[in-house]
Amino acid sequence: MEYMDVSIKGHIAYLTLKRKGSANALSQALLDEMMTVFQQWKFDPSIRTIIITGDGDNVFCAGADLKERRDMNETQVRQAVNKIRQTIQMVEDMPIPVIAAINGSAIGGGLELALACDLRLASDQAKFALTETTLAIIPGAGGTQRLPRAIGTQRAKEMIYTGKRITAETAESWGLILKVVSQDSLLEEATKLANEIGQNGPIAIKQAKFAINQGIEVDLKTGLSIEEKAYELTIPTKDRKEGLTAFKEKRSPVYTGE
Repeated sequence: MEYMDVSIKGHIAYLTLKRKGSANALSQALLDEMMTVFQQWKFDPSIRTIIITGDGDNVFCAGADLKERRDMNETQVRQAVNKIRQTIQMVEDMPIPVIAAINGSAIGGGLELALACDLRLASDQAKFALTETTLAIIPGAGGTQRLPRAIGTQRAKEMIYTGKRITAETAESWGLILKVVSQDSLLEEATKLANEIGQNGPIAIKQAKFAINQGIEVDLKTGLSIEEKAYELTIPTKDRKEGLTAFKEKRSPVYTGE
């Protein structure tokens, strides 16, 4: 990969945006690489969690590559925005948990990418903003929809209407991120969290993600029905039986995803 570093260690897949000279911006070529990697990882049963981070100590992702976009006509702009939208939706649609390890500023599409992740950790140097209205456009890859769901409508409107930046501490207090950690310990903390998730039943984790993501968009009664169907899929698994056996034998379970 030219614009990303990717690796798999144990059951954890790591993706590092690597366009340091361009603030890890989402160029069309980088998006093509991301889509290819996520398509592969989606069907890899050995992967139980994914961690996305950025190269360097200052920027997680600055969003769309505005230098690249400057030379596009209107049709090309629509196509470029659609590609960002599709890529970020692919991240959200991954059947396994995705953790954003936000090492620096997450601006515009960079914040939209982080919002598509299940869990977000940030360094104490991180900043967050949706600055699109300062460029006479609006967030076009989920920001107007995912940010209000994460922090509430009024705060999301303030951020989007003004383009203001908030600190990691504010983001944590608003519920935008799970935890603020030091820059030096960010990847370690994300890996620790991924390992905690990876110890549990892989099928159960997938079904829990499906039930939460689908259920949160519907009324409670429908959501409970979604949960019931998701639970049913865990009953015939070998992992469920292993969990009961391990509990009886007072040992840690060894789950295989079967």
